Amino acid sequence: MITFGTGGWRAIIGEGFTMHNVRRLSQALANEIIRRGQEKSGVVIGYDRRFLSDRAAEASAEVFAGNNIPVVLLAEDAPTPLITYATAIQRAAYGLAFTASHNPPEWNGLKVFRADGSLLLEEETHQIEAETNRLAPEDVVKIDLDLALQAGVVRRRDLTNEYVDAVEKLIDLDAIRAAGLKVIVDPMYGVGQLTLGIILTEARCRVTFIHERRNPLFGGRSPAPNLEALRLLITQMHEDGYDLGLATDGDADRIAIVDERGEYITVNDILLLIYWHLHEVRGERGGVVRNLATTHLLDRLAARLGETCYEVPVGFKHIAAAMVEHNALLGGESSGGLTIRGHILGKDGIFASALVVEMLARTGQRISTLRQKIWDLTGRLYGIDENIPATPEMRIVIPKRLREAPLSHIGPYPVLKVSHLDGTKLFLEHDNWALLRFSGTEPVLRLFAEADTPEKAQELIDCLKQTVIS
Repeated sequence: MITFGTGGWRAIIGEGFTMHNVRRLSQALANEIIRRGQEKSGVVIGYDRRFLSDRAAEASAEVFAGNNIPVVLLAEDAPTPLITYATAIQRAAYGLAFTASHNPPEWNGLKVFRADGSLLLEEETHQIEAETNRLAPEDVVKIDLDLALQAGVVRRRDLTNEYVDAVEKLIDLDAIRAAGLKVIVDPMYGVGQLTLGIILTEARCRVTFIHERRNPLFGGRSPAPNLEALRLLITQMHEDGYDLGLATDGDADRIAIVDERGEYITVNDILLLIYWHLHEVRGERGGVVRNLATTHLLDRLAARLGETCYEVPVGFKHIAAAMVEHNALLGGESSGGLTIRGHILGKDGIFASALVVEMLARTGQRISTLRQKIWDLTGRLYGIDENIPATPEMRIVIPKRLREAPLSHIGPYPVLKVSHLDGTKLFLEHDNWALLRFSGTEPVLRLFAEADTPEKAQELIDCLKQTVIS
């Protein structure tokens, strides 16, 4: 059974993620292309550094070729944002990225992009799921990859330079070159090293990489750039005096940063910094889109700048759609993904990293100084999140309980409004809030809270666990 979540299809290698399922899913996508008469548009297929990602990409290419649909197969492992970009510039019927992003190493999966580079919406994934799960092995049409390459139906291409050029057109390389910044980067054994290395080197940064080689086990942990995973980066920041530390996740669509003091900067603060930089330093105008698990300080900052903040469900496809609808300047999520108007309609950790470097260069100020400047505008809110292992039964019982008996208080704090846009979000006084939602990519219940103090945020989380889960 193949099921799409908020970030595409993900499954454990050898259980759900098999070549059989890869071929069936590719056949379902090929059938949809044929129904729409878009065979000539072809597909773009890329992959990350996980176990079997390259083989899955080749198996998928064999199916599209068997259906006489041209394939651009990327010549080597590549960041997901590069695959997104390639899909858009090729105007392909679909783009396929074989990756499980930041999931643990035993997982793999597939992200499917539309011709504009945005992820498929729910109605599209439901249709593809249903067709895939109906297909038998004999329904799959494929030809050998070597024959497809000889016939020219599959072409291997390296689009690294085109993607790098697109990123560099959107940043101020001259300002970065003049700044002479010293940067350390942790791509977490993933695919971020090549493209980000080219960009930072051409910008004359002094760059050091750690964890840049391929390791499908990702050093024994999930390739998610959280505080715990970046201890070595932080240690080297302290020891060697870097201006900035950068990290990207396994497929390089998410970002993390460490400031000049070795302090981990939350993604919520990164979004504030970048939105302020785009608006106040680069002089661009427009609102900001965030998902409902992302800081409400973006709402405060947008209001101070005379702009609007738009809230959408979790899943970058919703952010991309709202950015187009509202012509928003920035779209981002607290899990580390963001993009800006004029770039791809998918999250991009490579571009985001370059934009942070540009911010330091153009302002001539440190991250810590800039962050305090923004807090002076917005005030402070403190966010906490926690994951709880979730059973299939919990996915049914907890939402039902919250709808049938809505919470009027979280502990001593009155609930002003309840939203079921995505999970259950509880709005409190002073922009405080709490959220419960089941992950679309992992078997966990995610709890989020944002409050005036860290202690209050933790209290909200603890009260939710006691009231709803126990």
